[in-house]
Amino acid sequence: MKVCQRIQVYGKVQGVYYRASTVEKAVSLGLTGWVRNMPDGSVLIEAEGDEEQVQKLIEWVHSGPSQAVVDKVEVEELSLKNYEDFDFRR
Repeated sequence: MKVCQRIQVYGKVQGVYYRASTVEKAVSLGLTGWVRNMPDGSVLIEAEGDEEQVQKLIEWVHSGPSQAVVDKVEVEELSLKNYEDFDFRR
């Protein structure tokens, strides 16, 4: 089943290659969507694809790249957006 999830990640997640690593991880899982830094220091992700693969990304974001320190992750289910790829947003 295909799902779309909005994932907000809080902690030391900017300036530690979190976005680039998220793109790599999402692409490797066959997901579509986007990732962006937020003004409050968090990282916001929208990921769409097979439910099991999205869940794997959600598990990964709890640790992220080696230099990241994740304090909190919030997940919200969204309606499908039919993204074509996974990339950065500003």
